[in-house]
Amino acid sequence: MNENNPPPEPKAMEPVQPSPLRLLVGTSPHVHAEQGVPEIMRWVVLALLPAVAVSLWSFGLEALRVYVLAVGACLAIEWICLRIFKTPGSLADGSAAVTGVLLAMNLPPTSPSWMVLIGAVVAIVFAKHLFGGLGSNIFNPALTARVFLLISWPVSMTTWLKVGERGFISPSADLQAITQPTPLGMLKVGELQSVATEAGEWLLRDEGGSLGEVSALALVLGGVCLLWKRIITWEIPVFFIGTTVVFTAAAWLIDPSSYASPLTHALSGGLLLGAIFMATDMVTSPGTFQGRVIFAIGCGLLTAIIRLWGGYPEGVSFAILLMNGLTPLIDRLVRPRPHGAMAPSRKVPA
Repeated sequence: MNENNPPPEPKAMEPVQPSPLRLLVGTSPHVHAEQGVPEIMRWVVLALLPAVAVSLWSFGLEALRVYVLAVGACLAIEWICLRIFKTPGSLADGSAAVTGVLLAMNLPPTSPSWMVLIGAVVAIVFAKHLFGGLGSNIFNPALTARVFLLISWPVSMTTWLKVGERGFISPSADLQAITQPTPLGMLKVGELQSVATEAGEWLLRDEGGSLGEVSALALVLGGVCLLWKRIITWEIPVFFIGTTVVFTAAAWLIDPSSYASPLTHALSGGLLLGAIFMATDMVTSPGTFQGRVIFAIGCGLLTAIIRLWGGYPEGVSFAILLMNGLTPLIDRLVRPRPHGAMAPSRKVPA
């Protein structure tokens, strides 16, 4: 090598620039096409409006009081939690408002105001923000609050106002004169003959119960709206309701004198509200078709077992929460294999 022409010094390696395209993985709810979380929540509220309107017509000022308290308290507590816990979300995304409406629909119209406020605290603080905020909760917040209130104050949670009592109820009022049992409550105490059996009678009349249980037809209309907008998928409502119907039909066919017809179980209580609006929660339900089918069948089976032989007249809330807890396991078991990947060998090496 020529001494007058020394070799050039090696250039320092330039840092690799990161690619502008990155794969971001987050928790549900994910953006679906042009729909974001605020738009999804607005459509859920719109789908709930028919059932809300029927409950307001049926119970008047008491129902309005519960709705205003539940939604207002959930929004206020959400605002506080967003600043204390610094969790994802905002009041503008509408999730707290949806939780407030669903909480109210899971409560009797005679619910004391203090109990509604406690339910809002349980739903927003304990069931949502302590788990990490929007998209991180394991259990449905409204149902978590309902079950907490039911276990803590069972009398207040099972006092059902008669349809048509539209004024404010005085604390000193005789509740026995203005309350009535629900169809599932009558079934639990053996009053099978007092429960309606005709489909038209179930669909067209108002039934006492929680605010979200008074009209099966209004709930079905809301479910059709959500399916039309592709906010929910059909498999959870269909398999949830179908499993409950099949299981209760088997009991009814074996002993019709002791068990109600599957039509009664399908259209009474909180089955439609739970199957359409709460079991389909994209955060707490599985993310695959197979997973949602397993989830829905489990919900329907548990609901039927609790209704037929459990200590509570209604089992929808307990069933959904129990299956919420199993959702991570279901997702793990039915997780799809990446495209092109080979299944692991099951052969034992020699």
